[in-house]
Amino acid sequence: MSKQLLIYERATPISSESHRNWSVQSGKSYGFAKAVNSSPLLAAEFAAAAPEFTIIFAGTAEAVFPSVILGFQDGQNIFVAEDGAWKGKYVTAFLRRYPFVFAEAEGKGSFTLCIDEEYEGLNKEGKGERLFDSEGARTQYLSGILNFVSSYQGQYERTKLFCKRLVELKVLDPAQARFSLPDGKTGSLAGFFTINRDKLKAIPQEQLSEMFQNDELELCYLHLQSLNNINAMTQHLNVVDAPETAAA
Repeated sequence: MSKQLLIYERATPISSESHRNWSVQSGKSYGFAKAVNSSPLLAAEFAAAAPEFTIIFAGTAEAVFPSVILGFQDGQNIFVAEDGAWKGKYVTAFLRRYPFVFAEAEGKGSFTLCIDEEYEGLNKEGKGERLFDSEGARTQYLSGILNFVSSYQGQYERTKLFCKRLVELKVLDPAQARFSLPDGKTGSLAGFFTINRDKLKAIPQEQLSEMFQNDELELCYLHLQSLNNINAMTQHLNVVDAPETAAA
């Protein structure tokens, strides 16, 4: 799987001193994600993503995080069209958050709102939404962005707790997804984890009941159901995009 922060080229802390006259012109182009073959997914997004995407767990045996598969090989995103349009129905919060992101101060537990200064919509010509007003105060637009990114961070921490439980319960197994291509050939994708259904059923009743009460059990089954989407995803492939060999 590709690095999760590959879409950020130059994330810089936002300040009224550096960005007072800057504006953000948001568009509908997702060209910035054309080379990202997976996207992190928050637990709160499982229900929205499961009908369309394949949800997996990326990382190591000791630490995982949910992701949706966006491509069948490195540098491939089959959901981004040539003109940058998004070909899917749902867009993950990770991608919707761009070009903004929180940067955590190492060892301090504090966060700073940053923006990718390489984002094509960032300008000093007043196009789109200003970040600060003429007095240097945060605009309503920037305040809304800060709320969204703050909410994202809170959901991110909640998702980490869910993943920690899965690791502690030892219900995750290394997995490989097999899919059929439009030309009749087959391929496979590896390098991730999925929940083992039998191990999930074997969880002690007390822990299973707790997972039911906090909706984590529902997340597990949404993930398992989404694994059936892998073949349907190939409809977004162009002939030139189709992988010739198995991807890892």
